[in-house]
Amino acid sequence: MFSARQASVVDLTHIRQSLSQHKPELVTPAAQTRQAAVAIVMRETEQGPQMLFIKRAVKEGDPWSGHMAFPGGHLEPVDASLQEAAMRETWEETGLQLPGDSHLGALDHQRAQPRGRTLDMLIAPHVFEIAGEPEFTPNYEVAEVVWAPLQPMLRNDIHDTETKPMAGTPTVFNGYRLEQGHFVWGLTYRILKTFFWTLDPAWQPVDRD
Repeated sequence: MFSARQASVVDLTHIRQSLSQHKPELVTPAAQTRQAAVAIVMRETEQGPQMLFIKRAVKEGDPWSGHMAFPGGHLEPVDASLQEAAMRETWEETGLQLPGDSHLGALDHQRAQPRGRTLDMLIAPHVFEIAGEPEFTPNYEVAEVVWAPLQPMLRNDIHDTETKPMAGTPTVFNGYRLEQGHFVWGLTYRILKTFFWTLDPAWQPVDRD
C-alpha cells in the first residue's frame, strides 16, 4: 500500500498488478436496467501515467451535457459484453481503436445519479492501456479530447470544488481541476475514486462540503 504522498511512484506496472487481483463488485441488471460502459484509457509517459478524458458536447436534454467524462455509452445489441461496448464507444467518439489485448481489467459498477436522481442504469468502467500518440477524430458527441497526468489526482494535489445548481439549490461538488482548467466531477469523479481505492484500499479523498 502507499500513502497519497507516495503515490508519485505509481506506474502502469502497479496498475496492471492491482487490476489483475481486483474482483469488481457487479450490479445484476434487471430486465429494464439500462447498461452502459466507459473506457479508462491509460498510457505511460516519462512524467508518469496519463489518463484520457473527453469533454462532452453541449446538448439540450443530456444530463451530462458539457461534462468531463471517460469515453463510453450504452450497451447495444452489437456488443457481446460491456467491455466491448466501452471499446466500440471509444472508437465512435474519439476515433481511437482499442486492441483486445489492451484491456487491463474492470472496476466496480456504478449507478447513474444525474442531478441527484438515481436511475435504473449501471455503468461499467473498464481500464485499458495504449502507447504512443494516437490521432483522435472526435465525433459530434465530443467537444475535446484531453490527456491528464494520473499522479496529481491520486495525490489529491488538484482537488477542487465547484458550486452548481441542484434542483434549484446551489450545491458544492468535489472534483479535480485539470491543467486545462476543466473540472472533473460527478459520475467521472466517483469512478476515479473507485479506481484509486482499487490501487490502494487505504487511499482517502479530501472531499469538502
